[in-house]
Amino acid sequence: MLRIGVVGDVHGQFDAIDARLLDAHGYDLLLFVGDFAGYRQSEALRVAEAMRGLRTPAIAIPGNHDGVTAVQLLSEVLPGTGAARELLALGQDRRCARIARALGPIPCEGYRLFVRRDLGVQILTARPHSCGGPRLAFARHLRARYGVGTFEESAARMLSLLDGADPSLPIVVLAHNGPTGLGMARDSIYGCDFKASEGDFGDPDLRLFLDRARARGHTISAVVAGHMHHTLKGGGTRTWQVREGATLHVNAARFPRYERRDGAHVAHHVCILLEGESVTADSVFDVREG
Repeated sequence: MLRIGVVGDVHGQFDAIDARLLDAHGYDLLLFVGDFAGYRQSEALRVAEAMRGLRTPAIAIPGNHDGVTAVQLLSEVLPGTGAARELLALGQDRRCARIARALGPIPCEGYRLFVRRDLGVQILTARPHSCGGPRLAFARHLRARYGVGTFEESAARMLSLLDGADPSLPIVVLAHNGPTGLGMARDSIYGCDFKASEGDFGDPDLRLFLDRARARGHTISAVVAGHMHHTLKGGGTRTWQVREGATLHVNAARFPRYERRDGAHVAHHVCILLEGESVTADSVFDVREG
C-alpha cells in the first residue's frame, strides 16, 4: 500500500510545526498543490523554507499566487487587461526561481513526469499557475518557460510526458486546479461559486489530456488539485472528491488550513491510499496545539 499526504492551498499557513507533523505520519510521498503565498511573495519564500525541512519526499506545483505579484494576479482575473498582463509578467521567472531555490531538493514545476519506481508510482504535474476557467492564465510566462500558448498545446505537452511513463506503475496527476467535466453547480468539485450563473471552472486542457490519455490505454489512478476552496462564497461547502471511472479526483483546498476543531488548533491535509486498483482519500486534521 502506498500512502500519500496531500497539502492543499496554503496561503501562508504552513511552518516548521506542520513539516514535523507531516513527517510523523510516515507517508511515502507528499504532494503540494500550490498557492504557498497569499498576496505577498515573502509568504511563499517563508513557506518554501519550512517545506525544505521535510524529511519525507515531496513534489509541488506552483499555484496562481506563486511567483506573481498582487497587481499581476489582479490583471489576470480582470477583463480587458491584456497589455497590462504582458508588462506585469516581467520578473515572474525570477520570482519563481527564488521559490525553487528556497525549496531546495523539493521540485516545484509544471509539465514534469516523476517516475518513482522505488515507491511504485509516477507523478505527472499539469499546467502550473492555473487560475481555472476558460482563459489561459499567465500566458507570457507559459510561452517563455514551457512553449505553451493554448489549451491544446498544454494538453499536448502533458500527453507527451506519457512517452516516458512506466506502464506497470499507477499515474497520479498533480495539478493546481482540476479538470472540466465534473459538474456545473457552485458546490461541484471545481464549480464556480463566485458568479450567480455558477458553471464549470475546471481546466479544459487537463480534461483534454485525461480523455486522450485514457484513449491511449493509460489508467490515471488519481488527479490531485486544489484552487477552488471548500468553503463557498455565499455559504456552504463544495464536494471535494469525485470518482470518474477508475480515477479518483481530489480537491485538497480546504482553506483556511488552520481551524479550531473540538477545542484544538488543527491543520488540514488529505491522506490518499493506493493499493492495486483501489484509491481512497480521507481528510486528516493534525493537532498543532490544544
